[in-house]
Amino acid sequence: MPPEPENAQKLNEPRPDSSKDTDEQEDGSEVEELATPSRLPPEEEETLLRESNDYKSVANTLFSSAKYENAINKYEEAAAICPHYLEYELAVLKSNIAACHLKLEQWKEAIKSATESLDGLGRLEKAQFGEKQAEGEEKGQVKEDADNDVVEEIVSSGAQKSAPAAREETAAEAARRKRYENMLRIKAKALMRRARARSELGGWSNLSGAEEDYKALSSMTNLSLADRRIVQAQLRTLPPRTKAAQEKEMAEMWGQLKDLGNGILKPFGLSTDNFKMVKDEKSGGYSMKFQNN
Repeated sequence: MPPEPENAQKLNEPRPDSSKDTDEQEDGSEVEELATPSRLPPEEEETLLRESNDYKSVANTLFSSAKYENAINKYEEAAAICPHYLEYELAVLKSNIAACHLKLEQWKEAIKSATESLDGLGRLEKAQFGEKQAEGEEKGQVKEDADNDVVEEIVSSGAQKSAPAAREETAAEAARRKRYENMLRIKAKALMRRARARSELGGWSNLSGAEEDYKALSSMTNLSLADRRIVQAQLRTLPPRTKAAQEKEMAEMWGQLKDLGNGILKPFGLSTDNFKMVKDEKSGGYSMKFQNN
């Protein structure tokens, strides 16, 4: 069952105690290639974002009431009002739309919405962190924790007491880390939703894509235990499904090509059965051999 849709507020604002179940949002501008989209005046942006959040709140209520079609409409209205450069807010909405489509078993639409969410997060990540820096942010905490574990094992308690205290995280660093954690959280949700939709829709291309999504998820450190179990199970069951779908589609393709070839050769009294592919065991290549029936 897909996770519940997300709420969101600006990423660079502190989260109030009463909104622990809501997602924060990003207020920074986004870039596409080297161009920076023009921003609206702050007052206008705030008004539009407030209206967008109002529609989203209505959509969340509709989702909770299992009125998924109506929820989709409200999420889309929220996305239409939201300033186009607020990638995080839009990514949350698109991911929520994907959750609705999953409930309705509309797999193609779920894939489309989840992909739009992931694309927006990718642009945001590149604009605010940069690819290499973002990779370091994601892996840094794991490495730091591992290093600290080693130090505690080999350094005496006296030496530890005399060692300088670890530098405290600045407010700016904490805000940056929180923004990145929020992006990773929505990225994981969108990937889970797209992977499930691809797996349900089936076919060689979709199953291959689902494998890629689950492999990406397997490397993320912010999954819940339940989601990680789903990922591990899918990575066990998907490869044989993908291979079977590939073989089926390849057989169908060759059958269609054979029918086409027979249609072309028929006026000459020939068919594809007159041509045989022979493998050269030394080189591994193939040659075509003509044979009369």
